[in-house]
Amino acid sequence: MRRQKWLGLIVASGLFMAILIIPTLIVVPFIGSNEVNVVQEAPSTKEESVGELSEDLSSFSIRVLRSGSGEVEKVPLETYVARVVASEMPATFEVEALKAQSLAARTYITRHLVQESAVSSEADVTDTVNHQVYKNDQELRQQWQDRYAENMKKINQAVKETAGEIITYEHQPITAAFFSTSNGYTENAEDYWENEIPYLRSVESPWDEASPKFVDQKVVSLEELQASLGVALNTDLSNTKMTKTEGNRVEKVVFGDQAFSGREIREKLSLPSSDFTIQQKGDHVIFTTKGYGHGVGMSQYGANGMAMNGKSYKDIVHHYYQNTEISPMSKQTASLMEGEKPVN
Repeated sequence: MRRQKWLGLIVASGLFMAILIIPTLIVVPFIGSNEVNVVQEAPSTKEESVGELSEDLSSFSIRVLRSGSGEVEKVPLETYVARVVASEMPATFEVEALKAQSLAARTYITRHLVQESAVSSEADVTDTVNHQVYKNDQELRQQWQDRYAENMKKINQAVKETAGEIITYEHQPITAAFFSTSNGYTENAEDYWENEIPYLRSVESPWDEASPKFVDQKVVSLEELQASLGVALNTDLSNTKMTKTEGNRVEKVVFGDQAFSGREIREKLSLPSSDFTIQQKGDHVIFTTKGYGHGVGMSQYGANGMAMNGKSYKDIVHHYYQNTEISPMSKQTASLMEGEKPVN
């Protein structure tokens, strides 16, 4: 009887311990799993990958000649587009404006690769305004500091949601010209460049008045003006004659006995815009300008203003690039770009 009593106590104790241990064994694996997930979601892990887009989005790469180092960086197409957008448009702009800029950047590189010469046998484009401004991941991190992850996430969203889309006219990628700020209107292509381009027409852009670059002034001396233009001037410029373009920029202006285009004056005097007025104060001349940039194509501040008013990137593209279409990059276009490219 005593032996049976001891056996009963042992069995009862074993059952009691099992009741205590088994729930612990069930719970522990789940606690470990949760801890692993927390580590995977750590901010540092996210930040390391935020500057890269999946290579699955890109069917080919762009070879960028870095003007500073002379080295060539090979970058997947959509990562290249994201870094151009980051370099060319303020990251604080609305996502729909960033999407429109993504299309402009992707269309530019598509047209360049298909129709124009590579800069060398090793590189397709430079990282300068001669093509498109491009900064790599390290440079963007340095520029934005603690805003890097937030800015890059927003730009990558714009690029991913438009991946593979370009702007076309009659089934060909367009000249996707853009600039910072209009004077309230964009410019006809032929009024700033030499040739008429059917989709680069003057359109209203009233949103640009919100741009910090909308109005500016530059003061030059009469002596400096004569030296810059290479002409002899009267001391009184009150009767200076000028004509205007459809986009309300200076078409022609006469200084001394010589006529200049508005573009020539802008470039010779480094003015922000070819929309300017002239006011003389003694032996100095005040040039008051409206807008910033050449004025042809998409106004970036105009695009942002449209986006703030609820317009989509498609609305923006169709407004600034008249009678164009938003088209997928075709397999034929991709194969042309993957083949041999002409070299300067």
